Amino acid sequence: MSEYAVIGDWGTSNLRLFRVEAGRIVARRDGPGIGVVGREAEAAFAETIAPWLEDGLPTSIRLCGMVGARDGWVEAPYADCPAAPDSWAEVAVRFDWRGVPLAIMAGLACTDADGIADVMRGEEAQIFGAMALDPRLATGRHLIVLPGTHSKWTLVEDGRVIRFRTVPTGELFALLRDRSTLSPNIAAADADPAEEAAGFAEGLERAGAGRLLASLFAARAMRLRAGRSADWALGYLSGLVIGCEIAEARAALAGDTGVVLIGDARLSDRYARALDAQGIASQSLDGDACARAGLGFLEN
Repeated sequence: MSEYAVIGDWGTSNLRLFRVEAGRIVARRDGPGIGVVGREAEAAFAETIAPWLEDGLPTSIRLCGMVGARDGWVEAPYADCPAAPDSWAEVAVRFDWRGVPLAIMAGLACTDADGIADVMRGEEAQIFGAMALDPRLATGRHLIVLPGTHSKWTLVEDGRVIRFRTVPTGELFALLRDRSTLSPNIAAADADPAEEAAGFAEGLERAGAGRLLASLFAARAMRLRAGRSADWALGYLSGLVIGCEIAEARAALAGDTGVVLIGDARLSDRYARALDAQGIASQSLDGDACARAGLGFLEN
């Protein structure tokens, strides 16, 4: 029976565990997010890896993400920026679980020039993992963006996270889509692709003017007076909020730097199109691969 270790990314919505044997990932298990299980995280973890436990206990366990939040399994601290991989790893919470050494990785925290605090949990593993996968990102100055519910715009320099800014674009879009009069509640997967794409392009164009609030109501007015469809409105709102996010965050962090995108392929593609519309070059990296690398596993 082969020895194995477990690494995992445990966020608000999902748990992704990977079984590592002899330097290779041989299996994956998925479970509920911390937002679902809360203080019952230990029981949920044991249930998720139960089939692996039939082969014996792992040699080690390393987890990142909201598992270390105040309402997670065990609260892990934040490492202050500037932060390097070593200083981040040093402040992980470590304890034994059924006799197995378990580490819950820390988050990162920074404060901007105006004294406004910011934090992240889970994304830091992807950022440090990206540097491990592509050593070019560990030298010089780079702008790394992790699109999502709360997008993270991160300035890294010579292998350290210098500072970052969180932009809750995904959460804002969901509120506009689901709880406002501006757009009917339509899932993106159900929208007509051509109509949605046309609206997305127009939203990006309006975002270039930098007038988010003044442009929002057009999603409703253009349906009432210009014959635009509900699918168009959905795309328009998406393009508008993403385009305004890019203009604001990039100017605040590193205006002359290209962008590295880390995350879901579909969402990263939307951001790549939005960046291109503003004349910004980008490259994309797989979020899961970066998280695994950040937890100490490099793909063969």
